[in-house]
Amino acid sequence: MSVVPRSLFARNVLLLVALVAVSQICAISALLHFIQTPRIERAAGAFASYIVTLDTLLKTTPPGTVKTVSPQLDLRADLPAGASATPPESRLRFYQSYWRRTFVESLRRHLPADMLVRWQGSDTSDDGQQRLWIRAHLSGEPRWLALPVPEAAHDDGLATALLLSLGLGALAFATAYLIQRHLNRPLADLADAARLVSAGGEPGVLPTDGPTEIAQVSGAFNRMTAALKEAEATRALMLAGVSHDIRTPMTKLRLAMAMSSVPSTDAAFAASAEGYLDTIDTILQQFMDYAGSGAKETPVVGDLNALIANLAADFAGLGHEFALDLGEIGPFPFRPISMMRMLMNLMQNAVLYGVVGLEVRTWTDRQANTACVVIADRGKGLGGQDPEALKQPFKRGGGEGQPKGTGLGLAIVERIARLHGGTLELRAREGGGAQSCIVLPLSGDAAR
Repeated sequence: MSVVPRSLFARNVLLLVALVAVSQICAISALLHFIQTPRIERAAGAFASYIVTLDTLLKTTPPGTVKTVSPQLDLRADLPAGASATPPESRLRFYQSYWRRTFVESLRRHLPADMLVRWQGSDTSDDGQQRLWIRAHLSGEPRWLALPVPEAAHDDGLATALLLSLGLGALAFATAYLIQRHLNRPLADLADAARLVSAGGEPGVLPTDGPTEIAQVSGAFNRMTAALKEAEATRALMLAGVSHDIRTPMTKLRLAMAMSSVPSTDAAFAASAEGYLDTIDTILQQFMDYAGSGAKETPVVGDLNALIANLAADFAGLGHEFALDLGEIGPFPFRPISMMRMLMNLMQNAVLYGVVGLEVRTWTDRQANTACVVIADRGKGLGGQDPEALKQPFKRGGGEGQPKGTGLGLAIVERIARLHGGTLELRAREGGGAQSCIVLPLSGDAAR
C-alpha cells in the first residue's frame, strides 16, 4: 500500500510541509554549526584560560594562607553531592541542553587533563544556582573550585528565535495551504461539471478568471459543452423532423385505409397493416425517448409511491395486475415525466417478458439516504445473459418466442436513473424470473 496520497491537493500539501520542515531544519543546523557552536567554543576557551591562570596562582599560595583563601573562593576538599560529569538533558529545553553540553565538552578540551570538570544543577545546589566545579590545586593540594556558570552556557534568547522561526514556518504552510485550496476549487468545479455532463445534465458556464492554466482548461470545457449542446439541439431537431415527416404519411395511410374498401373485403390484411403501423409508431417513439435525455425538465418535489400506484392502476385497466408493496418514502425532487417514462418502461418489460408474478416493491434505505424501487416478474428471467450487456442500446433480451423491440428500453431507463444520480441493476429473482432494482438519492442534488 502506497503511503503517498493519490489526491493532488494532499500531495501538494504534503510537499509543502516537507519543504518547510526541511528548510527549517537546514536553517537551524546552519545556525548552530556555523554561528552558535564557534561562539560557545570561543567563550569556553576564554573561560579555560582564566581558570588555568587562577589555578597557577592557587598553586603558589603560601600554606599559611590556605584557611583564609578557601572560604573566599569556595574551595572544598570533597565534591558536593549532585555534581555530575555531564549536564542534565531536557527534551523540552533541548537548545539549553545543547549549549551546556557543547560548553562543557569544549572546556574540557582547553583545560589540562588533571583538571576535572563537574556540573551542578540548580536543583541540587544550596542556593538554587548552577555551578561548574573545577579541580584546582591550592598550595599543591587538590581542591574543588566552584565557579558560576558563564552567561554563554545559558539560553540567551536563541530559543525564542527558534520558536519564532517555527511560527513563521507554520504561517508559510498555512498560506500555502490556502493558496492550494484556492487553486483546487476550480478543479473541483470542473470535476462536478464533468460528472453532470456524463449523467446527461447541462452544467453552467465555468468561470475563467482564475490562474492562466486552469482558466484555459475551464475555457476548453466551456467550448466543449457549448459544442455538445449545439449537437444535442441539432440532433433533437433532426429527430423531430424525421418523426414529423414519417408520421405525417403514416396518418394519411391510416386515413386512406379507413376510407377504402380494404377493411370490409380483407379484414386480416387490414389488421396486419394496422399492426405494422403501430409497430413503426412505437419504434419512432422509443428513438425519440432515447434521444431526449430529459435534462431540460425541471425537478419538482413529488410522491414516488403515488406515481407508481397510478401507473399500476393504468396497467390493471389493461388486464395486468401488479402486486404493490410500497414502503414509506418521503417526497423528494425528481423529474416527473422522465420518472414516469422510466417506471413505465420497466413495468412494460415485466408485462411483455414476465407475464405473471408482476410485483413492485419500494422502501427507503435511511443509512444511504436513498429510495429503492424493485419491479419483478416470474418470467424466464435473464436467460444467462450479462445484465450489463442488456442495458446497452439496441441489445434485446429473450430468445425464441419473446417480444420484439428496438432494444432501447433498458438503455432509456439507465440514462434516466443516472440523470437523477441513481443506478439501475438487473438481477435474477429468487424462485424464478427477473427483477429490476432502481436506487435514487433522496437528497435530489443530482436531479437539479
